Amino acid sequence: MTGFLGDAYLWVKALHVIVVIFWMAGMFMMPRFFAYHAEEIAAHGLGSPSDLAWRARERRLMRIIINPAMVLVWLFGLMLATHLGWDVGGWLWLKLALVTGLAALHGFLSRWRRAFADGRNVHSTRFFRLMNEIPTLATIPVVILVIVRPF
Repeated sequence: MTGFLGDAYLWVKALHVIVVIFWMAGMFMMPRFFAYHAEEIAAHGLGSPSDLAWRARERRLMRIIINPAMVLVWLFGLMLATHLGWDVGGWLWLKLALVTGLAALHGFLSRWRRAFADGRNVHSTRFFRLMNEIPTLATIPVVILVIVRPF
């Protein structure tokens, strides 16, 4: 196989898909964690055992799964784009825009996690349930763009 990656192309592509699954799983889970955490704080108060347990869960999810997966998604994705060439069509640029939006959401999730950790969350469970839909709304067009390549 010609291009930047040569015969490693399919391996990098496979690794990219694997880490995308991990990243998206974490991006789907974290807002749901926040919704449950906000409910626990309302029921039991700040500093309760359940509050502290949610803080630990959220920290582990962000640091062990979501952060490393996002870094690897970008690394492998940029390697694949370089291999294919950046002029493969508009689908790639729209996909990159959507993934940049997901990375921005990732940043907000990190900020909201720190707010929970510091005991200063200001958002409702409803807010976090709505935020839980953003990864879905982005994933659908990303997959269509990559598979169908409509333009």
